[in-house]
Amino acid sequence: MKYGFGIDLGGTTVKIAYFDETGEMLQKWEIPTVTTDGGKHILPHIAASIRDFIRAYQINETMILGMGIGVPGPVDGKGVVNKCVNLGWGVFNIAEELSALTGFPVKAGNDANVAALGEYWKGGGRGYDNMVFATLGTGVGGGIVIDGKLLHGAHGSGAEIGHMVLNRNETAVCGCGKRGCVEQYCSATGIVRLAGLKGMKDVTCKDIFDAAKAGDKVALEVMDEYYEYLGEFLGSLCSVINPEAVVLGGGVSKAGEMLLTGVEPYFHKYVFHAASNVKFALASLGNDAGAYGAFKLALDEFGA
Repeated sequence: MKYGFGIDLGGTTVKIAYFDETGEMLQKWEIPTVTTDGGKHILPHIAASIRDFIRAYQINETMILGMGIGVPGPVDGKGVVNKCVNLGWGVFNIAEELSALTGFPVKAGNDANVAALGEYWKGGGRGYDNMVFATLGTGVGGGIVIDGKLLHGAHGSGAEIGHMVLNRNETAVCGCGKRGCVEQYCSATGIVRLAGLKGMKDVTCKDIFDAAKAGDKVALEVMDEYYEYLGEFLGSLCSVINPEAVVLGGGVSKAGEMLLTGVEPYFHKYVFHAASNVKFALASLGNDAGAYGAFKLALDEFGA
């Protein structure tokens, strides 16, 4: 039996997990992400934490196949990070640097893509070789699995689905600098924005869902508008990709079955008919998706 590590690098914390080659998570822990001094301490801290773990549990290093890491920014197939603004990073090869610090081979990927791989492998997308994963949180991210392989793209920015343009007449600017992005409508922030346009002030995404469940007329109108935006977005995406499954994660997915039943009619309104046979599912790994996916990256690259 071989073992390895999956690392989910976030702007606040680094989640690290230790797996066996079947994908069973044996241990997990977190360390703070120290972004001072241009983020130069992040990788040494990760390496030190892993070395401490190996010593504490007296692990035979010959049994470790390697490690994977998900990073909040574009990462190409060779492990080169192309700027992570939240971490203070520029352009460098994270796989080579972390490998030099730990002594183990490293495979790196974008964090949202890696989380998608985790859901595909052990979560809501399990059993489907072609899957779209969309995280509906403060923004909209995700990943795409085609024929069992994660789509990275030529420059590591594949599946930036939150920045497809959904409304070219939008006047407000998205965080990316464009106008009318999916993220402006289909995120939790987007729901609150839609509610504000209908007079619902000082509410959270959860407040709006709860009010809709209770039958509030304005909240129901907000949610119906949201479902149509989400259905149009996913319908267009699936017309291109033709997946077997769409897995929805992020904070909005906590609405549960209400979200799935709300979006599906609009999805079928907008999707190309030959791509309409899609299973909708909720993400099931929560905050562990990134660690699972990161280890799967390493397993695919360095496993037997």
